[in-house]
Amino acid sequence: MLDATLPRKASPPVQLRDAARPRRRAVAMEDLATGLRRWRLPAALARLDIRNRYRGSVLGPFWLTLSTAVMVVGLGFLYSSLFKLTLADYLPFIAVSLIVWTLISQTVTDACTSLTSAEGIIRQLPLPFTVHALRCVFRNALITAHSLPLVFLVFLATGTLPGPEVVLLIPGLALIAVNAFFVALFLGMLCARFRDIAPIVSSVMQLAFFMSPVIWKPELLGERAVWLPLNPFYALMETVRGPLVEGGVPGIVWLAAVLYTLLIGTAALAFFVRFRGRIAFWV
Repeated sequence: MLDATLPRKASPPVQLRDAARPRRRAVAMEDLATGLRRWRLPAALARLDIRNRYRGSVLGPFWLTLSTAVMVVGLGFLYSSLFKLTLADYLPFIAVSLIVWTLISQTVTDACTSLTSAEGIIRQLPLPFTVHALRCVFRNALITAHSLPLVFLVFLATGTLPGPEVVLLIPGLALIAVNAFFVALFLGMLCARFRDIAPIVSSVMQLAFFMSPVIWKPELLGERAVWLPLNPFYALMETVRGPLVEGGVPGIVWLAAVLYTLLIGTAALAFFVRFRGRIAFWV
């Protein structure tokens, strides 16, 4: 029997702490870091997606290259006449514009299903969710890469070659890649929760095509061209197109592109930290 006279040890005081938010943040950051370390996995999955998409096709992804080439030639001859521009000046512009816009547009549209299309994997395998966002980015980057030879052919045909400012193409592509990842993460979650968002995004991208200088040159706006950096699609597209065909990119465009990247990155990470634990139930 225990001696009732022995002093009892006092139990430690109960500390109530709300560890939910710090824990959510830590898990989300771990998911992000693990997904980026395993970049070879989404790259392999992206190649598998392309192989399955064009299975049985003769040209495979080069069908997109062929259709882009037809559009470049057709729109080049038509709009160079409408805008009173020389073909040698307009053809490189429209070629680069269509390829970059296709990359942006397809990535944004594909981002809406970046998580719902991986429903089976999400429910069965404990993979980081960022793997699926990277898979979307790699898939669209690989498809767009098939159209890059078209740019060189247009440059050779028109006798137009970019100057030393072409090195600015690298940070421009990096900005588009970072934006694509955050958009795939953010829209993937948003469209998994609200299935009506995807058709809205598709309609917005159709409108943005005509409102952005893709087939028309920015200088055609005259004095109103100073407002173009307010268009995020123009800012991102110009960071790639400017070094190739326009002799550089204005500083205000770089500033706008960086600000838009920080904005979408902050929104995507905040949404991911808050709702990461619900993704498996949304898909």
